[in-house]
Amino acid sequence: MHRSGFVNIVGNPNVGKSTLTNLLVGERLSIITSKSQTTRHRIMGIVNTPDMQIVYSDTPGVLRPNYKLQENMLASSESALNDADVLVYVTDVVEKIDKNDFFLQKVKTVQSPVILVINKIDLSNQKSLEQLSNLWQELLPQAEIIPVSATNKFNIDYLKKRIEAQIPESPPYFDTDALTDRPARFFVTEIIREKILLYYQKEIPYSVEVVVEQFVESDKIINIKALIVVERDSQKGIIIGEQGKALKKVGSMARKDIEKFFDKKVFLEMFVKVEKDWRNRDSLLRSFGYTTD
Repeated sequence: MHRSGFVNIVGNPNVGKSTLTNLLVGERLSIITSKSQTTRHRIMGIVNTPDMQIVYSDTPGVLRPNYKLQENMLASSESALNDADVLVYVTDVVEKIDKNDFFLQKVKTVQSPVILVINKIDLSNQKSLEQLSNLWQELLPQAEIIPVSATNKFNIDYLKKRIEAQIPESPPYFDTDALTDRPARFFVTEIIREKILLYYQKEIPYSVEVVVEQFVESDKIINIKALIVVERDSQKGIIIGEQGKALKKVGSMARKDIEKFFDKKVFLEMFVKVEKDWRNRDSLLRSFGYTTD
């Protein structure tokens, strides 16, 4: 008997969905920073054993959209409610329980098994955690509640067991040696975007998209050309920095991580281009891999 299923991980920004996904998959697929909106795409990580395939799906944090890119991110999270064999809703001990209540109301209607993960329990105490668990149980009576600390890897094995117990009988959906549904160049764009999120302040990282224009792999080296797209000329100046120092620093940080990811030497060239108001332009969003239906 073989079992396969889609386990979709949803929740508000900054509750630790990507950290949790990476732990469950056992690989660093999703980029992680302390800034909200770090995850923009739905990213699948595939775990195979001889008798089971679990397709974990990390999704963008739920938010009320201000522009078309965010509309797309919300649609991506909402679609994850519909095709889950197991839905994992992640919250933490810090956020308000009714944050983005409109999304929570949709979670209540999900027919598949729901596991509610309360993350960051290292920041709480037993009494507060029990009160919080009771509140969540009233709010989502169909959910199984599991407290974890993703950063301390506490209770992750138990969470895995509970997920595995609810995977339905099915043949594999993907090749049994597949790790993700994303192509190699996608992870290059994500690593570069992570470094931009970490290096620059204020609105700059949110106005940036990264496009890999060239990815040529030989036996010893991968040659990559990447384009950083911004919305305004002033942002282009900030990304490049004085005498190109900022861009050089980000490029160096990204190259090291890309080399680690592919286990191969990398030659990385980066350029910056202005595309005014790209976050609201359907044609550009589509070309960047966001569906705008």
